[in-house]
Amino acid sequence: MDAEVILVGGGPAGLMLAHELGRRGISVLLLEEDTGTAVNPQANATQARSMEHYRRLGFVDAVRAKGLPPTYPTDIAYFTRYTTHEIARFPLPPSGIANDMVRGLSGSWSAAELPHRVSQMFVEQVMHREAEKLPGVTLLHGWRVSAVSDHGSHIEVLAGDGHHERSFTAAYVVGCDGARSIIRQSLDIQYEGDTGAVRDFMGGRMHAIYFRLPKFYDIVPHAPAWMYWAFNPQRRSFMAAVDGHQQFVAHTQLRPHDPQEPTRAESRRMVHELFGAEVDIEVFDNSSWTAGFALVANSYGRGRILLAGDAVHLFTPAGGLGYNTAVEDAVNLGWKLAATLRGWGGPGLLASYQIERQPVARRNTGYARGFADSIGLYAPTPEIEDDTPEGAAARVAAGTYLNAHARAEFDIPGVTFGARFDGSPILLSDGTAPPPDAANSYTPTACPGGRAPHAWLPDGASLYDRFGFDFTLLRLGHHAEDGIPLADEAARRGIPLKIVDLPDDALRDLYEADLALIRPDQVVAWRGDALPDPAMLLARVTGF
Repeated sequence: MDAEVILVGGGPAGLMLAHELGRRGISVLLLEEDTGTAVNPQANATQARSMEHYRRLGFVDAVRAKGLPPTYPTDIAYFTRYTTHEIARFPLPPSGIANDMVRGLSGSWSAAELPHRVSQMFVEQVMHREAEKLPGVTLLHGWRVSAVSDHGSHIEVLAGDGHHERSFTAAYVVGCDGARSIIRQSLDIQYEGDTGAVRDFMGGRMHAIYFRLPKFYDIVPHAPAWMYWAFNPQRRSFMAAVDGHQQFVAHTQLRPHDPQEPTRAESRRMVHELFGAEVDIEVFDNSSWTAGFALVANSYGRGRILLAGDAVHLFTPAGGLGYNTAVEDAVNLGWKLAATLRGWGGPGLLASYQIERQPVARRNTGYARGFADSIGLYAPTPEIEDDTPEGAAARVAAGTYLNAHARAEFDIPGVTFGARFDGSPILLSDGTAPPPDAANSYTPTACPGGRAPHAWLPDGASLYDRFGFDFTLLRLGHHAEDGIPLADEAARRGIPLKIVDLPDDALRDLYEADLALIRPDQVVAWRGDALPDPAMLLARVTGF
């Protein structure tokens, strides 16, 4: 075989899987149709949970160094047009203080990392560079997959590089090849959900314009922001600062009089409308796309062919959830696929991938739909740009609404940290119920099925930095059992397990148990004051 796993698609899901598998000694071949990583900004927000995973993999600092300058504010700001009236602003700190700031936070934002406002194309560059360093990981660009077939004992993938075709074989293949996934289509797997949301904004055809404007900060008479929104009856948009100097990407709703595939000249005209001035821009790229989707695949794969990322879910990009959900798909699938290939994962382990991740995709697409409704169904009044008392009153009313909306969409620790796998067959419940799921608040809990509660240790280290790369048994109580029987059983089964002793009263109170078994994806698999039968526990959490 050419590799143990073939990954089709080199976006965030594919590259993240290359890391999760390659770092566990699994041989990987990644086939990507494009000749390199993304060259357009695409997604522009990396949530804190994704940053925690980048920390676990060792390249979080490289990601945080990308994007906006460390002193650049990450505010979300709303304007009638970018050179005229500012009507709302949600201030957020620059990335340069994130590492210090996160250590002083608690409650909903008790985390190892804070979010980072950075273009996906920069993240992909880091992920690609780091993946190339992994032994056993091969990244091939310029290869388009045309067919895949499951032969029972192995998978065959047919691909071409524009000059010739050849077949590649592997034990498994994962389709990370996006919304038009060849792999999903070959399995006749369908999306389900909402496809045609109609809104004043964020519904129907949208147009993305990636451009350079060197004099932006001279032309725009407002404090810098990361995300700029234009709110007027003629031309609405959200626009991200890409580098904090001169690069920007704007997404505008196409109106009935607009062409469905605007030329670069027409894109410039749209930018002029957003600014309220004929600014001199250089358009790097422009393309149209469709908003209004909240779709999840009815299956995450069959047999030895699996799917992840946009191949199984499509978002309207409110809340920045699509790319981050894809990253977590890869984290969930990676350890399970590696365990299966290495023999310590049972027949139920890969089956739990869809059981756990599909409900999360439905949850997250639902949240994104709600955010899109909140901004997209709220329309500007005709007088909002007028320099009249009526116009001023309209701007005050809009500002009140948009300030509340910004906090609802961009301060979402509950969405970020609160995804859960309750009812999964590879968890051992303790009979407790988790806190309610809420977008804007998160209650840390060690109730099995969710993210392990985070804490900063007395020596300044993150609790997560003490976890093993695979399973971890936390011993938190001063009188906790030694865990040796579990370690012995894990060794017998070939399961990587690290025992971490932290007899700290505050940690014990946080986890509400002397012992907690943490999965490779930092999810609590079990907790209690006394170990159950080690064979039973390990069989359960590894899919036997």
